[in-house]
Amino acid sequence: MKSEKIRMLSTVCMVLLGIFAEAAAFAGVPNIAALIYKYDDTYVSTVRNALSKAFDGKANLTMKDGEGQQAIQNDQLDVVIEKKMDGIIVNMVDAQAAGGVVEKIKAAGIPVVFFNREPDLNVLKGYDKAVFVGTNVVEAGKLQGDIIKSLWDANPNFDLNKDGQFQYVMFKGEPDNPEAIARTEFSVKQAEANGVKMAQIGETFVCNWDTAQAETAMESALASNEGKIELVIANNDAMALGAIAALSGIGYNVEGGSKFIPVIGVDATNPAVDAIGKGIMSGTVKLDGEAMGEAIAAIMLNMTAGKAPLDGTQYTYDDSGIAVRIPYSPYVK
Repeated sequence: MKSEKIRMLSTVCMVLLGIFAEAAAFAGVPNIAALIYKYDDTYVSTVRNALSKAFDGKANLTMKDGEGQQAIQNDQLDVVIEKKMDGIIVNMVDAQAAGGVVEKIKAAGIPVVFFNREPDLNVLKGYDKAVFVGTNVVEAGKLQGDIIKSLWDANPNFDLNKDGQFQYVMFKGEPDNPEAIARTEFSVKQAEANGVKMAQIGETFVCNWDTAQAETAMESALASNEGKIELVIANNDAMALGAIAALSGIGYNVEGGSKFIPVIGVDATNPAVDAIGKGIMSGTVKLDGEAMGEAIAAIMLNMTAGKAPLDGTQYTYDDSGIAVRIPYSPYVK
């Protein structure tokens, strides 16, 4: 009985020592809250994972899922401000609502890094503890246009009706999202600047970055235009994969199959990279989620330590003086 009590006391002591050791390890490190627009966004999930890794042992990181609803994110912001966080990271649900978000954070005097979904930078400039980490919104579309040029030159058989034009369908993220607008516009403009004649089939499908919505839209496009579509351009990989799912349903873009329509996305998510490796997707544009997470963490740690945001980092601001841009790169087989 006595030995059993000793073993129990030993176990309790070990648990307590573990708790105290963990507390000691995190003593003095900043408390950071990250408000994420939607956890089930594939690309943003790579950034979340990168943030967790980059802050490990350097900060107490709390993440919140906005579930794609600005009202939920607003409530989460109120909570983290109430908890007097040392720093806040914001991936806006609705970039146009950033004014109210900045106002609340500024009133609390908390450093903030916005990322990915770009607010009006003039709104951020009203607060000297605000930084944006994102991309050049035009670059992804231009790189898609370059991929289109390469596909057109290397595969004359893609011109099904031999009219010298690339007949395409377009999948757009959100109606008013700056990245969606730029990718939709500049993918085509860049292809045309490269000498490829482009002809759109039907309307632009607004599918909110969503795989299921894109699959449904592609099924609709195929119902009336099968045999006429020569190219699919999507603002992100999730929608590109939705289009491929619809194509595979009627025997196209199946691994080892003979019927194929080139599909291009953006993000270089793992499922898209896998699809490109299998030869059922033609290309994507890599947005490095790990690099973005590392940049956000480095900047936030500087700010919570009272340093200049870019102090001791390799990052530079663009012409705005407030935004750091993570470069894209093409990804093809």
